This record gives sequence, C-alpha cells and structure tokens, in this order.
Amino acid sequence: MHNIYEQNKPAILKAQKNEITEYFIYKKLALNIKKNENKKILDEIADDELKHYEFWKSLSQQDVEPSKWMIFKYYFLSRIFGLTFGLKLMEKGEKNAQVNYNFLGNFIEDAKKIEKDEEEHERKLLNLLHEEKLEYAGSVVLGLNDALVELTGALAGFTFALQNPDIIAIAGFITGIAASFSMAASEYLSVKQEKNNKKPLKSAIYTGFAYLITVMILIMPFLLLENVLISLGITLFNAILIIYLFTFYISVAKDLPFKKHFSEMALISLGVAAFSFGIGILVRAFWGIDL
Repeated sequence: MHNIYEQNKPAILKAQKNEITEYFIYKKLALNIKKNENKKILDEIADDELKHYEFWKSLSQQDVEPSKWMIFKYYFLSRIFGLTFGLKLMEKGEKNAQVNYNFLGNFIEDAKKIEKDEEEHERKLLNLLHEEKLEYAGSVVLGLNDALVELTGALAGFTFALQNPDIIAIAGFITGIAASFSMAASEYLSVKQEKNNKKPLKSAIYTGFAYLITVMILIMPFLLLENVLISLGITLFNAILIIYLFTFYISVAKDLPFKKHFSEMALISLGVAAFSFGIGILVRAFWGIDL
C-alpha cells in the first residue's frame, strides 16, 4: 500500500493543497464577519477542511503550503460580492479537484467518501448563510428587469422617432427618473403588505437604485456619440452585458440555471426594443416628426 501512495503522491499533494487552501479561505473570512451565525458556519467548514488536510498529510507524510493567490482571489470576491457568491463560485470552480478525488478513489477507499461528505456538508452549510445582498436580491432584480425592458424599449423608439442623441438622452433620462421613483414606490407598498423580514424602505431603495444605475448605463452612449444608431447598438450591448453579469451572479449565489434565466431576460429586453423601434418608425411616419 505504501508503494501505491508513493506512485500517486502528486495527486495526494494536490488534494492536500486544495484542502489547506480552503481552510485558510474560510478561516480568514470568519475572522472578518460580525454575524455570529455566519461565523459559526464558516468555522465549521474550515474545521472539516483541516481534518481532510490532516488525512492527506498522513498519506503524503509532508506539509503543503496553501495557494496564496486562491486565498486572495476568493477572499476578495467574497468581500465584494458577498459570502455566498464567492464561496459557491469557489465550489463550482473545483472541477479539477473533483477529477483528482475520483482518480484517488480508485485506490484510496476514503477519498470518495471524503469528497461526498464534503460536498454535501458544505452545500448545506453554505445554504444557511444569511446575507442582506441575497435577501434583497429580488428587489434588485425587479429594478434591473424593469429598467432593461422599459428603457431599452423606450430608447429604441426614441431613436427612430427623434433621431437626435441629445434629445433621446434627455427623454430617456426623464423617463428613467420617473420610472425609478415609481418602481421604488411600488416596491415599498408591495413589501409593506408582505409578511417577511424585508424592510419596505430598504427594498424600495434597492429597487430604485438598481433602476437608476441601469438607466445611466443605457443612456450614456447617446450622451457621448453623435450617431444614434451606433448609440442604440451600444445601449443594447450594455443591456445584454448587464443581464449576463447579474444573471451569472444570481445563478451562482442561488443555484439557479444560468442559461434559462439569461435567455429569458435577453429575449424579452431585445424583443421589446425591436417592437418599440418599429413603433418609432410608425410615429415618425404618421406624425411627420422632423428634428
């Protein structure tokens, strides 16, 4: 058996390095968390990682240094985008580690057991993390969705009807400001009637702010460029990029299918934009607008 361990020592050391790296990631995050429940969860996962490291160390008979880059990377992502996103992204990105475990399981009986226990335990624990970022994600989604659908449609219509970048930007900005306050007010009233832990005012702020930021990103090309069609093209690209980034965030943090949600949002936004562009053509033709 000792010969088997020696022949496969690189794979064992790789598993060992992965475990000690994750141990330091969880421990470092736990030290910077104020919520006791989240701190307890991360400490528990870290202890599991250390036990797994000690198991592999008993086979390799040597210490292994953690990956400082991976510690920095996932600590940074978790602090910026939230614990759940950063840590679940780390777990999803461990395909190489899973392949390594499967390989080691061919001759080390406990390897597959460790992998199975680790995946199940960490999944359960990570789902227990409580974060405001995710608690109010629905409010952010509401603001983003409405801004992307309504404003891309409005800007597409304005583009052909008005054909003046400054006027399109002003019209889009006024429309966006009014809509952001309207959406925030609707979210406030909606949450106030619901029986949950969300605060109506905070939900309204998240919705309105998400809407307003999206508005600024979408109208920016019309403020910077003279050609309205190029501006509209960039606006649509920005809309798809926003959809892509936020859908990716939600799909990782909440374990949702990425392709399905991305396709739905993208098709709706582009479909409304195409329809509104057609309306703009009709308005310009029938009303004879010439600016």
